Amino acid sequence: MTPLLSIRDLHCSYTGTRGVVRAVQGVSLDLAPGETLALVGESGCGKTTLARCILGLQRPDSGQILLNGRDLVPLSRADRRSVSADVQCVFQDPFSSLNPRKRVAALIREPMDVQRIGTPAQRDARVRELMEQVGLRPDWAQRFPHEFSGGQRQRIGIARALALKPRLIVCDEPVSALDVSVQAQIVNLLHDLQRDLQLSYLFITHDLTLVENFADRVALMYLGQIVETGPAREVWRNPQHDFTRRLIDAIPVPDPDVPLGQGRQAFR
Repeated sequence: MTPLLSIRDLHCSYTGTRGVVRAVQGVSLDLAPGETLALVGESGCGKTTLARCILGLQRPDSGQILLNGRDLVPLSRADRRSVSADVQCVFQDPFSSLNPRKRVAALIREPMDVQRIGTPAQRDARVRELMEQVGLRPDWAQRFPHEFSGGQRQRIGIARALALKPRLIVCDEPVSALDVSVQAQIVNLLHDLQRDLQLSYLFITHDLTLVENFADRVALMYLGQIVETGPAREVWRNPQHDFTRRLIDAIPVPDPDVPLGQGRQAFR
């Protein structure tokens, strides 16, 4: 199957007071249509930098980012806007990712306003449809973000990401700021939306337990490089790289009889 997203030998660095920081070093990945690829790694390993490159928020030093065979790296800002409808993002923090001065209807409608899609009446109808799709009541459209819980705000963010009918959604740790019970609701919602809308997800997280049953494949990132890839359950049950094994062993086990650092054996 031809990949929807194909990343080839991508490099990205930052220059700071202490010199050059190589955040992404030679990353290559493929994401098929309708697939969920989990990008897993510790904080600071380069996951979010990679996401920013895919979204056009950060220009890489070298490499290719192919979307439907078209390289996004050399595109100008104007040309990038023409393809931005196909790639959208759900951000980590449902509190800071929403403008507190705008009502929910305006927040969800904003991508359609920018792209000038449909008439104002059609955009309003699309807002109501999206709110129902993510489990929010349409009559809440004139409320402000502070009137919602964290999980409801993340649903607003998901609705906004769906507004342009994208094919790929980059989920940058979309549940890490939520309670565990709410995390399960959001993951289930993402799964249902993928089934109904044929979406592809790049799901960025540091939590391997979250993606075992949600992701089709997993890629482990360490110090800016991909060190292991494979089907999610296979990587979980039989990790090949030492970093993967240590990441699984560090998972807390809710059993006082399991020794510290034996998470992998407990979950097998």
